[in-house]
Amino acid sequence: MNEQLRFADSGEAADLAAFLGRLVHYDRAAAVRLQAGGGALAVFGRPPSFEVLAVRTVRLAAPVGTPLDVTVSAGELLEHVDEASAAATVPGAVTGPPWTGVLPPRGGWQQVPGLPGTEQMTAAVAAAVAEFRARDEALPPQHRTRSERDRIGREIWSRTLGDTELPLRVVHAAQSLGFLRPVRSTATAVPTGGPPADAPDPVALLAAGAWLRLRTPYGSVAMRRPGATGGLGALLVRPV
Repeated sequence: MNEQLRFADSGEAADLAAFLGRLVHYDRAAAVRLQAGGGALAVFGRPPSFEVLAVRTVRLAAPVGTPLDVTVSAGELLEHVDEASAAATVPGAVTGPPWTGVLPPRGGWQQVPGLPGTEQMTAAVAAAVAEFRARDEALPPQHRTRSERDRIGREIWSRTLGDTELPLRVVHAAQSLGFLRPVRSTATAVPTGGPPADAPDPVALLAAGAWLRLRTPYGSVAMRRPGATGGLGALLVRPV
């Protein structure tokens, strides 16, 4: 019998369903790795085109008896989330893509200074999307190719943010996944590996070894630093 998960409330189930829905929107064959221990479920996903890992943490109604660690279809899990009863049935395991074996570390994260505020970050993403569209429209017909659009996308989304080494594509991914939004009440807002939602600086840039992580009260987006050996393979970067 498949594992049954019961969430702390219907809001947790709804947020998980929204996250899974966004992953499936970008990739109908998306897989997610689930890790449950104690009173929380961590859901890892990799949205195409961003070259990042997304992490959504969901509070459980009670600590799980046996730790859960399995890779499943995001679409199947979405179908098994029951928001009304705040529960979900874990579908059968699938053969995970390579990224599922290269997850960010559990601990050792240190906050990195220099990250702009949320409004500045969302404004930077909007400006980058507008720039991509303008440059794409300005291409002569003979140059309006996929490779040229990919080149423009890489140039724009690889730019670092503020005084940090965080590429703009990480912020774009966080916004596209619904992680950059006003904080709800502290009863339902869930940080991923960070302080409660009412604590100062709910959005922060963290570093641990070869990894960088943009943390928000609704989830995290992590990436391996440029030049780090192994890890995620190269992906094309396009605005969405």
